[in-house]
Amino acid sequence: MTEKIHKTSCGTIHYWINDFNEKSKIALIFLPGLTADHRLFDKQIEYFKNKFRVFVWDAPGHAVSYPFKLDFDLFDEAKWLDEIITMEGIEYPILIGQSMGGYLGQVYAELFPKKIKGLVMIDSPSLQRKYYTAVELWLLKNVELIYMLYPWKVLLKSVCRGVSTTKYGKKLMFDMMMVYNGNKKRYTRLVGHGYKIIAQAIEKKLTYKVNCPYMVLCGKEDRAGSCLRYLKAYEKNTGKSVKWIKNAGHNSNTDRPEKVNRLIDEFLEGVLC
Repeated sequence: MTEKIHKTSCGTIHYWINDFNEKSKIALIFLPGLTADHRLFDKQIEYFKNKFRVFVWDAPGHAVSYPFKLDFDLFDEAKWLDEIITMEGIEYPILIGQSMGGYLGQVYAELFPKKIKGLVMIDSPSLQRKYYTAVELWLLKNVELIYMLYPWKVLLKSVCRGVSTTKYGKKLMFDMMMVYNGNKKRYTRLVGHGYKIIAQAIEKKLTYKVNCPYMVLCGKEDRAGSCLRYLKAYEKNTGKSVKWIKNAGHNSNTDRPEKVNRLIDEFLEGVLC
């Protein structure tokens, strides 16, 4: 994987891409969740990098994509992502997003419906307004204040335990959070901004209808917010099934990478056929 940069008006984004079949117009675009970085998809990159062109980034403001002005929204982020995709000569992007990355994937599908060729959402509910209460949206917009109340060590412990069911997954989340060790303000601002732009995207009341092939995965032991409730409501409202991953938490791709990789592989076979 080769590290590259993309400069924006708010800061510089760092991303990694391989040189497998460099002329291929198809690529897997891995998008980590809020406060996670490119390492979240290590098991997926390892599995797919000798089969496809693969891309993963540190999202704006995250890890080495810093310093970065936090005055953008998910639509700005999707446009920056498309600039990189276009610059790399990728004509058929298949987006694979975990949590916040899945939200970004939905926004990308809204902005570039004719370009996106597939979308995998991992532990990531719909952005459609009907799934959220007014109180939940208010809380999303005020997460930073809530997080500021907790000592750093408490946040570190609770987040690592809350997103994963496995030793590997918890250790990986710990390592990714330690990027912000000694700078709790940076971490809480990043979290607060992330949840705020999710709320703003929901409040736009767009259709967020995904017209390309897509798949939704979720850990059966996901304890992040109301993710389970949202996705069960999604199944009920749409009649479409979520792929439930046993013994996995919110970061299900780190808890059960073999299962998640196999499901993505099967999904890709269908998309490419």
